[in-house]
Amino acid sequence: MSAPAHTAARPSTPLAWVPSLYFGQGLPYVAVMLLSVVFYKNLGVANTDIALYTSWLYLPWVVKPLWAPVVELLGTKRTWVVLLQGAVGLAFALLACVIPASSFFILTLAMFWLMAFASATHDIAADGFYLLALPEKQQAAYVGLRSAFYRVAMIAGQGGLVFMAGRLTQRTGDPRGAWMAVFMTLALLFLGLFLWHRRVLPRPASDGPLAHDGKSGLFTGFLATFQSFFARRDIALVLGFLLTFRLGEAQAIKLVTPFLLDPGSKGGLGLTTAQVGLAYGTIGVLSLTAGGLLGGVVISRMGLKRWLWPMTLAVHLPNLAFVYLAAFRPSGLATVATAIALEQFGYGFGFTAYIMFIVMIANGPHKTAHYAIGTGFMALGMMFPGMASGWIQERLGYLHFFIWVCCATLPSIILTAFLRIDPAFGRREAP
Repeated sequence: MSAPAHTAARPSTPLAWVPSLYFGQGLPYVAVMLLSVVFYKNLGVANTDIALYTSWLYLPWVVKPLWAPVVELLGTKRTWVVLLQGAVGLAFALLACVIPASSFFILTLAMFWLMAFASATHDIAADGFYLLALPEKQQAAYVGLRSAFYRVAMIAGQGGLVFMAGRLTQRTGDPRGAWMAVFMTLALLFLGLFLWHRRVLPRPASDGPLAHDGKSGLFTGFLATFQSFFARRDIALVLGFLLTFRLGEAQAIKLVTPFLLDPGSKGGLGLTTAQVGLAYGTIGVLSLTAGGLLGGVVISRMGLKRWLWPMTLAVHLPNLAFVYLAAFRPSGLATVATAIALEQFGYGFGFTAYIMFIVMIANGPHKTAHYAIGTGFMALGMMFPGMASGWIQERLGYLHFFIWVCCATLPSIILTAFLRIDPAFGRREAP
């Protein structure tokens, strides 16, 4: 079937769709992984329960490689992206509707699960579309922008939306009503993303289902996808790096917000929900964006191999800022915001290298599924440590917990020294 006549008029520049695509990829993830933490904290759920149950929500991202070949073998990535953004918007609307229920905890967890599965599948399609719509040299150039807007979505959620929930709660005294407004706002935003990407996403010639011969061919293609990924000679080292890179973050991310919100009597900083949102939503956004853009620039100029080690350190060293906050518990918001700025800049800068590493191992005719497998192992490295983090924190206290988080970064730093990276990979050729 030929494309409609107006297709040619759609913007073809990656700037028209890369930022919005990865902003849309990041928002449901931040809702499931981060907003859920603040949401349940505001409604009085204990830290151990928050960390345990919200960490289980990583499962769709862990197991998404099992259905990644289906996305690759059926339909186009463009169609999957657009339809799943509509599904995510519906999940946000349903989530808002069940918050007033007496059994809200079970019902909201169910809605978060629905959102998580739709979001994980959307990630498969969006990442595959990115690999197909951009040549390899452009992929390196735009990976910083893509990472920056993904993380901007996370900070917009953890910052702007948390600030919105905090201010509405202060104004109305009703945290449930405040969070209903937040999630309904997200539902409307995803309706807008659905309409925007339906209009502007390009239609690359290579975006189509891989050829297969009926059901047997589909099953054979499914097996071939996994066989080709695990056939790497260095697969054990690759998996070790994927599983440990975010080992410290997996634990810290579940307890940073409770640490900022808990009163001094519990070892926290005693900030309000609105203050936490303000700190993440202002200087956090700027620092993250700057770090992500800089990371993309340096890799495109000098390659991944040269920058993998310093970028790994850039992700992990800022965890020391939270050790400082927990030890001295400063009262000024400026000091807290500075620590957040350091953490966000380092993460934005360093995480670019991790994304490019997954791009590097996602090669051959099964790029979409290989990338999904790589990010699935990344999610597995987030899920199990996160599940135990609340229990660990309640027994160690915040100070010793953040010291433990710093120790948990050492395995990935050590493994980085043994990875084999093509010196030319990621480096853009001079014009």
